[in-house]
Formats: sequence, structure tokens, C-alpha cells
Amino acid sequence: MAADSTRWRTGPRGDRTLERSNALNQLLLGAVVLVAALLVLLTGPPADLGLLLAGLVLVFLISGLALAVPWNRLSPLWGALLPIADIIAIIILREASPTSGFALLWVFPATWLAGSFGLPGLAFGSVSISAIYWIIVGTDPDEAFGPAAFLIPLTIVAVSTTAYLSSRRATAQRSLLDKQARLLARTVERVQRQEDAVTEVLDAVDFGVIRIAADGSLSVTNEAHARLQQAAAPRGQTAASSRRAVYSSDGISPIDPQSEPLARARRGEAFESELVWYGAPGERRRALGITSRRLHDAEGKDVGGLVVSRDVTAEVTALRARDDLVASVSHELRTPLTSILGYIELVLDGEDLSPSARRQLGIAERNATRLLDIVADILTASADPRAGVELSVHQSEESLDAVVRAAVEAAAPRAAERRIAIDASGIEPTTAYIDPHRVRQVVDNLLSNAVKYGRDGGSVAVGVTSDVDHAWLAVRDDGPGISPEEVPRLFERFFRSDAVRNTSTYGSGLGLSISRDIVRSHGGEITVQSTPGDGSTFIARLPRRAPGGEA
Repeated sequence: MAADSTRWRTGPRGDRTLERSNALNQLLLGAVVLVAALLVLLTGPPADLGLLLAGLVLVFLISGLALAVPWNRLSPLWGALLPIADIIAIIILREASPTSGFALLWVFPATWLAGSFGLPGLAFGSVSISAIYWIIVGTDPDEAFGPAAFLIPLTIVAVSTTAYLSSRRATAQRSLLDKQARLLARTVERVQRQEDAVTEVLDAVDFGVIRIAADGSLSVTNEAHARLQQAAAPRGQTAASSRRAVYSSDGISPIDPQSEPLARARRGEAFESELVWYGAPGERRRALGITSRRLHDAEGKDVGGLVVSRDVTAEVTALRARDDLVASVSHELRTPLTSILGYIELVLDGEDLSPSARRQLGIAERNATRLLDIVADILTASADPRAGVELSVHQSEESLDAVVRAAVEAAAPRAAERRIAIDASGIEPTTAYIDPHRVRQVVDNLLSNAVKYGRDGGSVAVGVTSDVDHAWLAVRDDGPGISPEEVPRLFERFFRSDAVRNTSTYGSGLGLSISRDIVRSHGGEITVQSTPGDGSTFIARLPRRAPGGEA
């Protein structure tokens, strides 16, 4: 039999829970009564056939009321009339056939009252049914008031109590489920609001965002990504109906579909600010800077990735225009500067110059030489590939110590002007697989910086050594050192520290950048160790032999 909670109240018109419960409880009792009555009729005539028929009719009338009355519109207390009426109907049926066991049917209204109306229903049903039964037994001279008289009431009380407890548990579970449902609904609503906000933000930004699922599928894309793809499509075509040629950062080398950034990101690769050109040279082209990051859950498991693309066409075009202008101007400056220096040297070679004129021409020569050095640095930097192609080097097995000693000898006059001693005792005989001209540029830059930024009367130590695979070059000064904040930017182009910019020491900010590019083109690396107030040490690692060669 259905057991329902006392929480039933008059609810919305669309809620027919109370109606269904009353109908099911009553129809179940009606079906049992009908079967019991048929069994009584089949096994023999009842004591009073009229009372039996009257009891059946009453049960059927109650069942009709249970089906016809809109109980959800009434107070639940009105529903208590149904089990009470059933108790009366069962009294009539028992009187019609006392020995047929109709008294056991009181279990149905008793559990109905206990399950639907809680503790009051349990008490009312148990007390009223027990009292009625004992009154019938006590007033019937044919029945003995023995232990059997207590068995049926005790059974009814036990079953009713079980129904009451089950109803309480069901009510508690229903209440918990209702709370969880409300909490889930609020959570879903909050997540939906957050998702809408994230979508609005993603659609408002001007860079493309793609969320890649763990299986490589695309789960989220924003409007900016679609705009960038449409901008990269050939004129008159949509991004979905076309596929433009894709080129690497130099704008010349084509990229096959499997090596495109999105394809690599879907395979699980991560990369930072990779420059890609969409469109062949001469067409309407777009340059995108693409970054791929992998995403992990709380347990560190890879759950997909995020790809961010940004249109950098204007920036790249401006940088290339700047580099082209710098290179062009530098080329135009080098020829007249070389000519000026040549004529100054011719004049200085004359013996009829006055000391004043010779001093003034010397100043002009030094400044012209300084300007020519800056132009040479700019030309070297502009020769560095714009898209990461290495500098042109022609490597062979050479004596690295000889290159370094020649550079030390050339730097000695400038060091002497500031009373700086260059200690070359750490130079060991060493061979390396290098381009001597390019490596000489590196040594000249490092020595020039050590002399230029060192303290008057200080010292510079130069060392060359080697191990099985590499040759090592070290230049150390005892100058002011470099702050930790500026060390990461030291090899950037045109970077000069604040302390240097505020002095009269000249420089283009290109020397260390060029030195790093040269060393990397050899397959090596250059690093710096510096402590403010205690000088700096630059260490260059170079290969001792050609790739695949023997030591």
C-alpha cells in the first residue's frame, strides 16, 4: 500500500499526487475485499449475506469517492474520511462472516492512516481499531476473550508502526532530494550565468580563442576566431569554403597541413607566440601570432588545450619596415663614413699639421670610427634573419686561443687609456669548430663592453679552455655589475640598462644581441653571471668539432 507523508497540503491544481495516492490505497483495499468476499461465497454461505453485500457496496462507494473527488483541492484531513469509512465497512464485513478473517483487513486503513497522517494517524488507527475489535469480541458470547484477541491488534499496531517509520524515512529522503534538486538547480543556473559571461567576454575580445578537448576535437571557439579566419580567406570566399596557403614566420617557407599550429595543438603540442602567414606572397596576407597551452585537471591529467591567435600583421609589417629602413640607411652611411675616415687618415699622415689641428682631427676620427662601429653593428643585426634563420657562418677547425689573443691585443690600447689591465693568463691552447671572423666579433664585443663599462684602474680576465665536446670562452670584469632585473633583457636588441643610458658611454645596444646570435649559429650558447658591485662574467660555449666528427 502507498505510504505518503503528512507534508501533503493543498498544492497547485496540476499536482494530483494526493488524488492518485487515495485512489491507489482505496482500490487496493477494494480488490482485496472483493477477492475475500468471493472466497467466502465459494466456500460456503456467510452468516449474514445481507451484511456481506452491504459491506461490499460500502467499499465500492468509498472507492468511487476516492476516484471522483478532487482531493488535491481539499485539505488532506478530508482524505482521512476514506480509511475511517473503510474501518466501518470492515466491521460490517466481519459481522457478516466472523470466522472468515475479515478483521485482518483493518491492516489496510491502519497503515493508510499511519503512513499519510503521521503519528496522530498511527495513534488514532491503532487505538480505534483495537478498541472496536475488543468491543466486538467482548460483546459476542460466541467468542472467547483469550490470547487470540490480542494478536490481531498487536499485528495491526506493528504493521502501522512499520508504515509510519517507512513514511518518515521516505519523507526525509524526499526532503533531502528536494534540497539537492534546489541546490543543483541553483548550481546549474550559476554555471549558465558564468558560461554566458565567459561567452560574452570571449566574443568581445579581438583575439581568437579555441578550446581543444582531450580527444582533439574543438569544443569552444569565439567570434574573433571566425573573424580572423574570414579575414585570412581569399577575397570573395568564406573561410569554410577555402583553404589558403600557410607559410612559416619568414613568409616564404610553406607549411603542410599536418604542421600547421592548430593541427599540432590538437596532437597535444604546446608552443608560444608562433608567427604564421596566411596567404601566398603578393596576395592579401594575414600574419597571426598563435600560442598553444595544455590544460590539466587537479590530478595533473591532460584534459585538452587552449589555442589563442592574434592578428599581428600590422606589427610585423611595421617591424619589417623599420628593419628595412635601418638597414638601408646604414648601408648608405657606411660608404661616406669609410671615405671620411680614409681622408682623415691621409691628412693625419701629413707632417705639416699643427698640434691643435691634429688633436681636432683625432677627435673627428674617433667619432667617425665610433659611428662606423655602430653602423657595422646595425648591418650585422639587420642581416640576422627576421624569422629565426641563423646567421651565415663558415665553420672549420680553428685555433680559438689565437683568435682570442688577437682580440686582446687589439683591445689593449683602449684598456690602457683607462688603466685597465687585461689578464690573458687563462688562455689555453684550444681548437674549436668555428668561423674565426664571426667569433672574433663576439670576443671584440665582450672585451669592448668589459673595458667600456669597467672601472678605471680595474682589471679584465680572459680565459679559454675546453673539454671533450666543447670549447669555453670566459670574459670577466670587476665593474659595477648588472642588476638581476636587467639580466634577462641583456641580450635583447637595442637594450641598454638605465645606469648606462644615464652616462656618456656610447653604445647601440646591439653588441650582445649580435654575439648571442653568432654563438647560437655555431650551435653554442652564451650566458652571463653578474652581481651588482662585483662585476660580470660572460661565458660562451662553442663546439670543438663538426656534428658527427671525432674529438
